[in-house]
Amino acid sequence: MRIRVTLAAVLVVGLALVAGAFVLVALLGSVLTAQVCTEARERAAELSSGSARTASTSAEIVQLVDRSGAVTGAPEAARIASPGRSCVKVEPPGHGEDFVFAAAAVESGGEVVVGRPLVDVLDSTRFVSRVLVVGVPVMMLIVGGVTWVVTGRVLAPVTAIRRAADEITATELHRRVPAVRTDEIGLLARTMNRMLDRLQRSYESRQRFVSDASHELRSPIAAIRQHAEVARAHPDRVSVDELAETVLEEDLRMQRLVDDLLLLARSDEEHAAPPRTPIDLDDLVFAEAELLRTATDLTIDTAAVSAGQVLGDGTALARMIHNLADNAARHARTRVTFTLAEAAGAVVLTVSDDGPGIPAADRERVFGRFVRLNPARSRDTGGTGLGLAIVAEVVKRHHGTVRITGSATFEVRFPSPDVD
Repeated sequence: MRIRVTLAAVLVVGLALVAGAFVLVALLGSVLTAQVCTEARERAAELSSGSARTASTSAEIVQLVDRSGAVTGAPEAARIASPGRSCVKVEPPGHGEDFVFAAAAVESGGEVVVGRPLVDVLDSTRFVSRVLVVGVPVMMLIVGGVTWVVTGRVLAPVTAIRRAADEITATELHRRVPAVRTDEIGLLARTMNRMLDRLQRSYESRQRFVSDASHELRSPIAAIRQHAEVARAHPDRVSVDELAETVLEEDLRMQRLVDDLLLLARSDEEHAAPPRTPIDLDDLVFAEAELLRTATDLTIDTAAVSAGQVLGDGTALARMIHNLADNAARHARTRVTFTLAEAAGAVVLTVSDDGPGIPAADRERVFGRFVRLNPARSRDTGGTGLGLAIVAEVVKRHHGTVRITGSATFEVRFPSPDVD
């Protein structure tokens, strides 16, 4: 970039200087020629009055022309020029340079023709041309040098940013590029640092996710291995049915965990909006409530569930409702309550239970991945620590919001199809 900027500056300035040089030489020649023309006219007017000597000299050619156009005093001489009212430029015979001729009328009816040489004009323009031939390249070199130095200083922060960014690897995302200026380069550096902040947060989140997932998967694998080793070493202590029951239970737990991990991984990779299919949330709520009545002894209250429709992915919305219901059922004492209504251009779903609730300080953190609150939420209750994280992801993809409004009440808001 530095080379391109310097070459562009030299080219532009060089073209401007060359064009200006041609214009300057042309204007100088025109002005000096006009001056010689004026002197020739004045000299012709002076000679036409008869007040001056009319002989030619080395610096001046004078011809007296009668009415017939013949040269007076030299019948054999040819008339050199007929300038009329203006000046003409002619190279006289025997001279190696141009003269400017002007004429003035005399009382006898003829005219006086006076020619002045352009040697001074040519010398002046040649001198200026030689100066420009040397000066223009020198000016171009000066412009190139100044542009190179100034561009280098301007781009020095860019070079520092490039070097710093080139040295940042996946394990050094905590490093930042220098951002000390306040101009566009400083804005670029701060933009890159914000990008690095996002990359660092994403990398750390992914690392925590992998670490937590590994830890969660290790528990059922270790349990299966432990029971298998005990059964092999002491077959009299562990029956086949007990071993099968333990392996099946841990396998189901591991399957739920893997399914949740795959769902979150796909959610992280998918950036497209979910399908805009009309979904009746009340049907999904009633279906989930019926499953809870079948699987638990809890009182399931759906009296406040009314019609509510949103646009989105029916499978994902059903999973979201299932996770909220499962969370409430695992921690409720006797009752789980569902409400669904449309209000102020939004479809509002709430799921609450009469369990121990969630402390106010943890109501934002609980939507994180692998977050469990002791003693209310633990591995012993069958949770993977991903249920509410999946709820948050599904709600986010459907442009909604989820929050905890009471100690054990989850409120989900979706935009109404009429608002969209």
